[in-house]
Order: sequence, then C-alpha cells, then structure tokens
Amino acid sequence: MRDDFQAELRFLGITSSPAFVRAPEDHGVAERFIRTLKEQLVWVRTFQRVEELRHALFDWLHLYNEQWLIERQGFRSPIQVRRDLLVTLEVA
Repeated sequence: MRDDFQAELRFLGITSSPAFVRAPEDHGVAERFIRTLKEQLVWVRTFQRVEELRHALFDWLHLYNEQWLIERQGFRSPIQVRRDLLVTLEVA
C-alpha cells in the first residue's frame, strides 16, 4: 500500500514530506484545518444527502480560500498566499 501511495504522489507531482518521531506538530496545520472545517460546517448542519454535504463543502472551501485572513500568513487569504508564491516563482 505504501508503494502505491508513493507512486500516486509522484504521478501527481507531489513531494512526500514524512513526519518525524515525537514531532506531532508536523501534522498540526492539517489537523487544525480539519477541526475548523468540522466546527464551521459538519458539526453545525445536518445533511440529508451526500450531495448536500458536497455542495456545502465546496461553498465553505471557496469562502475559506477567498476570504479567510490567516495570521501566520501575514493576514492574507490562502488564495493570496498562492498568488504571491506564483509571482515569486516566476521572478526567480
């Protein structure tokens, strides 16, 4: 299974970044994002169908990426951070 996962990462052009033993903060950002998603969407609404959840999730992700200002990113939205990174890579 691990080899299949690593092959998929390579296929998608993703670089694997393994966690280190006794370093739980490595996954902290992803875990915090999932917790926020649950608190803001999953735990506060009841969905009758999976399709309802799917649409609500896409709406929430759009709001998060476009409008949330993240302190650790200099109070920029995730989409602003990505745009700035692309400009930096194009200049380099």
